[in-house]
Amino acid sequence: MKGIILAGGSGSRLYPITNVVCKQLQPIYDKPMIYYPLSLLMLGGIKEILIISTPKDTPSFQSLLGDGSQWGIKLCYKVQEKPDGIPNAFVLGEEFIGNDDVTLILGDNLFYGDMNFFRQSLEKFISRKSSEAGHIFAYYVRDPWRFGVIELDEDQKIISIEEKPKKPRSNMAIPGLYFFDSSVVDKTKNLSASERGEKEIADLINHYFSENKLEATQITRGVAWLDTGTPKSFLDASSYVATIEERQGLKIGCPEEIAYRMKFIDKEKLTNVISSLPTSPYRQYLEEVFLENNHG
Repeated sequence: MKGIILAGGSGSRLYPITNVVCKQLQPIYDKPMIYYPLSLLMLGGIKEILIISTPKDTPSFQSLLGDGSQWGIKLCYKVQEKPDGIPNAFVLGEEFIGNDDVTLILGDNLFYGDMNFFRQSLEKFISRKSSEAGHIFAYYVRDPWRFGVIELDEDQKIISIEEKPKKPRSNMAIPGLYFFDSSVVDKTKNLSASERGEKEIADLINHYFSENKLEATQITRGVAWLDTGTPKSFLDASSYVATIEERQGLKIGCPEEIAYRMKFIDKEKLTNVISSLPTSPYRQYLEEVFLENNHG
C-alpha cells in the first residue's frame, strides 16, 4: 500500500492567509497542518508517500519534510499545475502507484482518537479477494449538506452516495480519506469533467459503487475528524489540538515519535534526529519520549 497526500488547491476560502503560504503549511496549533495527515498514513504502516501540491508550494514542502529518511519513510513530490479535482491526484501519481493499492488523504484532514478503524480497514482492504476495489469512510456530522453524504443500512452496506445534497438522506459525511486499487488511474482518466471543469471524487466513488466494488467503514464516536476548510474550522482544529496536548502532555501528529514507536527508526536514529533540532518545546518533548522509552 502506498499513500498520497493531496496538498494543492487554491485555499480561496481562507484568503488572505493563504495568499502567500498554502493552508497545508499553516500551523494547526504547534505543527504544520501537513504533519497530521502524514502521521495518519505512518500510523497505518505506510512508508512510501507522494505529496502533490502547487508549483509555488512544492519547494516549501520539500524544504520542510525532505525525503522522509529522518522518519524511516520515503517521500516524493509531484506538482499539480492547476486544480483539476481530487481524482487527478491518481493520474499525477500514476508512475508512483504502479500496480500497488493506494491510500489518498486530503492534506487538510485531521483525525484523532482510536486509529484502529484505519488500521483494520487497511488490513481488510489489502487482504481482499477481488482485484478492483474502493473503500471510503462515513462520519456523523451535524451539517451533512456541506459534504459528500453516504447512506448505510444496518449491515454497513452502502445504499446511496450524494455530493453536497440540499436534502441529505443521512448525517454521514464522507471524509477525505480513500483506498483504491491501481485501476483507479485508468478509471480517473475516463471520468468526464463536471460543470466546474474538474473531475469529481464523487463520480469516481460512484463508479466503484455502481460496479459493486465499493465498501465503507463507519468511524466510531471515539474518533474526531477535523476538516480545516474554513477559518472557523481552522481555528477549531487548532483549539482542539491545543486542548488535548496541554491536558495530556502528549503530542498529536508528531512524525518523529510515530516513526520511533512504529519501529521505522531505532533509538540511535531518533537521537540523531533530536540533536539536529533547534532548542524548542518540540525538541524537549522528543527528548522526554526518548528518556521514557530508554530509562533502563
